[in-house]
Amino acid sequence: MAQAYMTETGNGGSEPETSGSRLRRRLAELRRDPGIWRRGIVTAALAALLSLVMIFHAELPNDIGNLGSLTETFLPWLGLAVPLLLAAAVVRRSATALISILLTAAVWVNLFGGLVTDKSGSGGNLTVATHNVDADNPDPRGTAAAVAKSGADVLALTELKGSAVPVYEKALEGTYPYHAVEGTVGVWSKYPLVSSRPVDIKMGWTRAMRVTVHTPFGDLAAFVAHLPSVRVKLNAGFTANQRDNSADALGAALAAEPLKKVVLLGDLNGTMNDRSLSEITSQVRSTQGAAGDGFGFSWPAQFPMARIDQILVRGVRPEASWTLPRTGSDHLPVAARLTV
Repeated sequence: MAQAYMTETGNGGSEPETSGSRLRRRLAELRRDPGIWRRGIVTAALAALLSLVMIFHAELPNDIGNLGSLTETFLPWLGLAVPLLLAAAVVRRSATALISILLTAAVWVNLFGGLVTDKSGSGGNLTVATHNVDADNPDPRGTAAAVAKSGADVLALTELKGSAVPVYEKALEGTYPYHAVEGTVGVWSKYPLVSSRPVDIKMGWTRAMRVTVHTPFGDLAAFVAHLPSVRVKLNAGFTANQRDNSADALGAALAAEPLKKVVLLGDLNGTMNDRSLSEITSQVRSTQGAAGDGFGFSWPAQFPMARIDQILVRGVRPEASWTLPRTGSDHLPVAARLTV
């Protein structure tokens, strides 16, 4: 029931004021307020600046501390500023700030609104998964058992510690009769694997590989990669140069791949918005962006803030993409269902 207030009538009496009439009265008061357009200029300017950063993030320079890549890594989180600025606009009773903030919200929805909805379908004939298992994982056996329950036909593991590889092999052999390990990355599969070889990503040791998977639906080239880690340092900014060089090398390997059906799995230590991964992202597309439900953040596991663990494809159709429950690692496993 609408709450009513008493207002004076022309004959000295009173009548109840409904919610609708009260709203009209408040709007009339605001229209008569000469400061409604002058207040909140700073809030409006901050909202406009936020819009410009989101629209022109690709123009932010990387020369100083890789500022552009750092911003692009956490770009969706800029939307958290919208409700804060909106609250400031309401408190200030500023129409200028309100309009500016609504435009900022529209920019965010245009960029990321499509990721919020569920785009997964019911099709698919091959399920793949990838997991950075963490070299310091205290429970590799439990982690292996957890990812085996995912139902993946092809499973990629990265950051494999040498002493832990036999543990993973033993724990996964009942589910995956075929596997190949190169350096600190490996593939476990329900289908035969051939032509396994390391991929040089300019690190000095093996953190990437390529293998052919003989699926019932045709041969599939599976790349697994763990690109170098990045750090945010006060004196150096976003230290990602080694990662960027490795990304370029991996992109060259993808470009040279003769098979038409390709899947790239692994920890790329970067998001799809990061322009420094363009040599990769220009050739393969994200299953999360095409068929995911939500942002699919995978790191850090205790409070995921970015999707740096990726499943990217070429020549196959993504049907669904999702994250798996937390294991003993500091990353979440991610999985996708594909039509090969």
